[in-house]
Amino acid sequence: MIERIAGGVVDVHAHWLPRDLFHLPPGAPYGALADRDGELHLGEVPLSIAATAMSDIAAVRADMDTTRVGVRVLSAPPFAFPVGDPAAGHDAADYVASFNQALSRVAADSDGALVGLGLVGLHDESAVRAELEALARMPGMAGVAIPPLLRGDSLDRGVLRAVVTGAAELDLAVLVHPMQLPRPEWSSYYLANLVGNPTETATAVASLLLSGLAEELPLLRICFVHGGGSAPGLLGRWEHAFGRRADVARSAKRGPREGFRELFLDTVTHDADELDLLVARAGSDRVAVGSDYPFDMAQPHPVAFAVDNGLSPTSLTTAGRTFLGLTPER
Repeated sequence: MIERIAGGVVDVHAHWLPRDLFHLPPGAPYGALADRDGELHLGEVPLSIAATAMSDIAAVRADMDTTRVGVRVLSAPPFAFPVGDPAAGHDAADYVASFNQALSRVAADSDGALVGLGLVGLHDESAVRAELEALARMPGMAGVAIPPLLRGDSLDRGVLRAVVTGAAELDLAVLVHPMQLPRPEWSSYYLANLVGNPTETATAVASLLLSGLAEELPLLRICFVHGGGSAPGLLGRWEHAFGRRADVARSAKRGPREGFRELFLDTVTHDADELDLLVARAGSDRVAVGSDYPFDMAQPHPVAFAVDNGLSPTSLTTAGRTFLGLTPER
């Protein structure tokens, strides 16, 4: 529940996790987080960032001051998504509740400078609605963050569909963030991130649009990070198939190019030409600033990058606030 936020450009994509939750939810696929001499490690893998950047609100606020971000929307890092199997003893309910409560306190105490996107359990479709209703009542919380893929499903099926549908009905924002899922082909050169993340995101965008689910949920406010992954470059291919293949067009009434312009996307593209393509595909009113703070793949000066490449602070601010469900007066 948010009523008002501070002024300035909204960064819709940034991460935070308190130190007492560095152990991650049961069944987390990569092992726990650890602070080793000030550097953050995920299992045995160094993340090339300071541990304080992830956990300390003072560090978050200092970065906002440096980068001219007026409001920062915080969500859990993707390795904290509760994807473990309860049947194997991986019940993450306590972890999810602890994170949401901690993030709500941080956001509520920030004078509108910080906004939270919480977690929900990702196994029981029947429990999703109650968890989303609880999030909607929490001070400082505007919505939920979810992965694009889950146990062979995407946004059009299973638990993820239940989350997206419930969020639309409850006026909650949804942020979709990839999980860097491993594949043998992507085991070198950081390809699970460089190729895998954009592919995960594009899969979710296509599933949402081609299933017709986006049409069923006209009030849905959903943002795909990293500029929508590889989706902007694939829209032409999808549109071509939509007009020529019955299996592609069997569920949606409109082509993916039209539906894409109703999504929100962030500016974390790392390239001016890619940002230009994103704006051409989505429209400047649907492109909001993202930073991916505090990761090494973050856009280090997110507002300057967007403005220097043709987006106005006014349009960026409006897009961020609209994603959060706020009118200009709020």
